[in-house]
Amino acid sequence: MNGSLAPPRVVALAGNPNTGKSSIFNMLTGAKQHVGNWPGKTVERVDGRFAHDGEEFNLVDLPGTYSLNAASPEEMIARDFLVGGEPDGAVVVVDAANLERNLYLAIQVLEIGIPTVIAVNMNDVARSRGLEIDPSVVSDQLDAPAVATVARTGKGLDDLRELIAATCVREESR
Repeated sequence: MNGSLAPPRVVALAGNPNTGKSSIFNMLTGAKQHVGNWPGKTVERVDGRFAHDGEEFNLVDLPGTYSLNAASPEEMIARDFLVGGEPDGAVVVVDAANLERNLYLAIQVLEIGIPTVIAVNMNDVARSRGLEIDPSVVSDQLDAPAVATVARTGKGLDDLRELIAATCVREESR
């Protein structure tokens, strides 16, 4: 727990299905959330904790969704958590190899006004397809911090922790 005994900051982990959300969740929290390769694998929210620079964070792995226009019970869980005002911030995980399709959700989350970090994940897959995604360009275009990650190897996750700590601040601190 941090020195002020404040409750942990709540950070939503959102993204399309199969973007590596649960892998990022596991790497950040040390959890063993089952990683599946099919839409709707996470059908409820799952909470886990991690600490960074003396502060605690409650990371909430939400079911995969393509947008906040919920069409299934799983998507409703994600939408209701994000829109309901619970999180202090959000990490939207996008697949670098399918970036355009993934940006719709990222833009919707940013429009809610939640402090958001974009995790441009699966850069290894993008590179194998001849794509090079520069997270600074993503950051500039979305006006939100972005970081390149490869969740299955842990690449970029230290930078992601730093951005979460710097970006996802409590409502009363904004």
